[in-house]
Amino acid sequence: MSSLAFILVIGAAVSHAAWNIVAHGISRAGAPFLWWGAVGSTVVWAGAVPFTGGLGAEDLGSFALGVGVSALLHVGYMAVLQRGYQEGNLSTVYATARGTGPFLSVIIAMVVLGERPSAVALVGVAAVIAGVVAIGLVDRGRGVAGARRGVDLGLVFGLLTGVMIAIYTIWDAHVIRTWNLSPVAFMVGTTLLQVPFYSIAVRRRWRAVWALGRAQWRRIVAFGILSPLSYILVLTAIQIAPVALVAPLREVSVVLVSLFGVFVLRESRPGWRIAASLVVVGGIVLLAV
Repeated sequence: MSSLAFILVIGAAVSHAAWNIVAHGISRAGAPFLWWGAVGSTVVWAGAVPFTGGLGAEDLGSFALGVGVSALLHVGYMAVLQRGYQEGNLSTVYATARGTGPFLSVIIAMVVLGERPSAVALVGVAAVIAGVVAIGLVDRGRGVAGARRGVDLGLVFGLLTGVMIAIYTIWDAHVIRTWNLSPVAFMVGTTLLQVPFYSIAVRRRWRAVWALGRAQWRRIVAFGILSPLSYILVLTAIQIAPVALVAPLREVSVVLVSLFGVFVLRESRPGWRIAASLVVVGGIVLLAV
């Protein structure tokens, strides 16, 4: 991976971790938060489109198809993720999704996009994914005692969420590369088209939407800046680096949030969290070689 691509992805991970920390708590508001997130992201970044290459593509139809499918995939991803958090243990859903998503992205990128990472890079990918899953499993098993046995719905929806992550990652990489779309315009178009879907979801909860906006507008603005910035950097990196390397490396954000939890929030089992983070760091070193 080139130095520029590496810096872009690490920057994306920092931005992703930052918005997760800033939005900690209010994201539990569900659909009202998702509505504000889509609206805020669109408003904040729309003005940057003319100064970042416009749409990037001469064919408006290609742009519309690219962002339209991406918006549907991202809405589907959020719907499956939210259902997973309702049905299962949060740590199970999160760890399964963040591990499965990059793993499948690597496989699909190699099979469909014809990417061929080096053996050293693949070892780095494996280390990053293993470390991320280990971080997510720190609190595994600390759910409600006596929970029903049988199929773990958290695991099922975690896997489905991972599949959605892989699908939107590969689709977005394909259209950005094939049609030479501007990452900023692509991101704005995707968030804009998500607004109608979330509007339907909150159609009977507008009072909750406005109340959240009044109480948490600073965090919403921060989210509107940082969340799109994170993915714009990823999309830019994908233009110059293999998806098979970018997808796992962006999960470094999980490590940053975990370390924030250890040193600032004083969360449980710091030794486990730090050890898993070191595994990820080792994988990063291999990816940077």
